[in-house]
Amino acid sequence: MDFAPWSDRTDRTDASAGAAGAEGADRPVTYVPATVTRSAKIVVAGGFGVGKTTLIGSVSEVRPLRMEEPITQASAGVDDLRGTPHKTTTTVAMDFGRIHLAGGRLALYLFGLPGQSRFQPLWEDLAEGALGCLVLADTRDLDASHDALGLLDGARIPYAVAINTFPGAPGYPEAELREALALEPATPLTYCDARDRTSSLHALITLTEYLSEHRSAALLESRR
Repeated sequence: MDFAPWSDRTDRTDASAGAAGAEGADRPVTYVPATVTRSAKIVVAGGFGVGKTTLIGSVSEVRPLRMEEPITQASAGVDDLRGTPHKTTTTVAMDFGRIHLAGGRLALYLFGLPGQSRFQPLWEDLAEGALGCLVLADTRDLDASHDALGLLDGARIPYAVAINTFPGAPGYPEAELREALALEPATPLTYCDARDRTSSLHALITLTEYLSEHRSAALLESRR
């Protein structure tokens, strides 16, 4: 599946552009382009501090919506910051972004879930109606992924897992990662750097290709 940033431009250069002035002529618009023929809701899940907000921010073609609050002393002993000691905010509701794949024909609406298990009721609400999920995992704390994986298994939402390659994080053979995460043989396992747009897009493409195969298999099974 191919991908390309959607870069429809506005040629507005009159006074209504305000302080933006001539820069308004090169400003991306944020409506859904006319080329879109299909859309899908995708959730991005994983443990606390695993890179969900970063990934959505790196790929979104519209300004991402972020619902974050500063990390306060009240979270001491509850939220584990050992892997991300410089993290100062945490998602308390969701992240949102939008990208286009397949030459602009497919719009993906990305919903990032909070990482802490205390937000599980919100996870369930945000996951409703999702076509699939990209689960981010950190090899420094693979156990942090199990709450999200359990929710997805229970809701029967198909997913792919992407190992976010943090600097200095240990590497393991794929077989060991699959065993630690209790993944089914067909579940895709890939790698990404959530800070890098191309790397993150490839993780999402891995998921969408799996979802396409998953739906085709389900359709064939229903016709038997």
